[in-house]
Amino acid sequence: MTASAAGDRNQGAQEAGYEPDPHRWRALWVTLVAGFMGLLDVSIVAVALPSVQRGLDASPAQVQWVVSGYALAFALALVTAGRLGDALDRRRIFLLALSGFVVFSAACGAAPSVTLLVVARLAQGLAAGFMAPQNSALIQQMFRGAERGRAFGFFGATVGISSAVGPLAGGLILALAAGDQGWRWIFYVNVPIGILAVLLGRRLLPRTRRSGRQHVDLPGVVLLGLGVLALMYPLVQAGSGGFGGLWWLFLAGAALLYGFARWQRRLVERDTQPLLDPRLFTTVRGYAVGAGVGTLYFIGFSGVWLVFALFYQNGLGFSPLRSGLVVTPFALGSACAAAVAGRLVDRLGRILTVGGLTAVMAGLGGTALLLRFAPLDVAPWAAAPMLFLGGVGSGCVISPNITMTLRDVPVHMAGAAGGALQTGQRLGAAVGTAALPGLFYLVLGSGDDYRGALATALGAALLGMLASLALATSDWRRDRRSRQRHGECPEDVANSPIHARQN
Repeated sequence: MTASAAGDRNQGAQEAGYEPDPHRWRALWVTLVAGFMGLLDVSIVAVALPSVQRGLDASPAQVQWVVSGYALAFALALVTAGRLGDALDRRRIFLLALSGFVVFSAACGAAPSVTLLVVARLAQGLAAGFMAPQNSALIQQMFRGAERGRAFGFFGATVGISSAVGPLAGGLILALAAGDQGWRWIFYVNVPIGILAVLLGRRLLPRTRRSGRQHVDLPGVVLLGLGVLALMYPLVQAGSGGFGGLWWLFLAGAALLYGFARWQRRLVERDTQPLLDPRLFTTVRGYAVGAGVGTLYFIGFSGVWLVFALFYQNGLGFSPLRSGLVVTPFALGSACAAAVAGRLVDRLGRILTVGGLTAVMAGLGGTALLLRFAPLDVAPWAAAPMLFLGGVGSGCVISPNITMTLRDVPVHMAGAAGGALQTGQRLGAAVGTAALPGLFYLVLGSGDDYRGALATALGAALLGMLASLALATSDWRRDRRSRQRHGECPEDVANSPIHARQN
């Protein structure tokens, strides 16, 4: 832990007007349960796509949008939703979004056609995107000091575990709800849990106190939304063969995001509230590096689960439940490590992320070798210890990185900062879920070699994680050299312009 970070958190614990909310820990669990549902629905539906296709007589391209449409709408909403929570009331935005998520989950389950299912999934993803940044912002609002680190540890564990357990949860629901219509319960299960979370949230969540007129940057909303859409749309179309003709959208997206960045800097120069303050990346310790580490990691992390599902279900003939069970050791390792890592991040700092990334790469690399060369009747089970190791590493990456990225963000920017962080993760996930299965099918098409296709896709995932490891290692070494040479001044960050404004 750097001296600057410690100084900032100690100062935060003594902020004028801050009084600990007596309901803060129970309120945290309400937001984590809701956030878990929203993130779980990114991956849980993937194992049900064959059932959805049969039940609704849909084409592969149509059914792919059940997954891709949700991810696209989710990512589009994040930064705007975070800024609205900052400017208005995070509690109100959270409860409205959670209520919408419940309603649209029920609509997904009851959809009579694939068209209506895709529409409902788009609305469900939009609601989840409005809900997600309020989670991290409410942590910033409710907690200070060491408690904030612990709360972010739980939040990071929720993010990591929700992605890893999706295949198992989906397989279990399909096993219990047999038949071509059993997939509907993947959506219906959200309804009672969501209703309970809404009722508890109305009672426990604190309101956001606002003074003065709040400004929402509408031009920034348009520029950022169009930029993210232009980058993500070709990726979500990749699974249906629409990637090649849409390459020009990447250039358009880059230009729009450049225009967005210029516009945000211009608003700061005018002393007007931007949608996403660029000083987050230049003056808030750890934010820019943490966002980069998270984005690169999710490129490899997110696509792995689709590749495993394709290998086990299509290659080895496993049922969705059995396919989920064989990758469960990763989720168990992640859950165990995340609970511990949240307590160690203050003491160890970035080296915890470096060690976690190394363990993930070792675990997935070992899994790839076993599934490529070991006898098929024992390989899936022999790979369990390596998957557990990878899960332990992942628990030391996602949770600590979120904590280090967001813990020094000023409260009045917490929603936008959390939304931007998750937007990067969603963009990384979109790249991974498009590139890794595409590479899997490319190798498979040249020789029907499922084991070779899996090894190649996992190798590509490791490249994304290697880039994340290089960035994390560079940040750790730079921080260590700085402290060894001349120490740190705790006031540097606290006195920066972005921290001058209080919530």
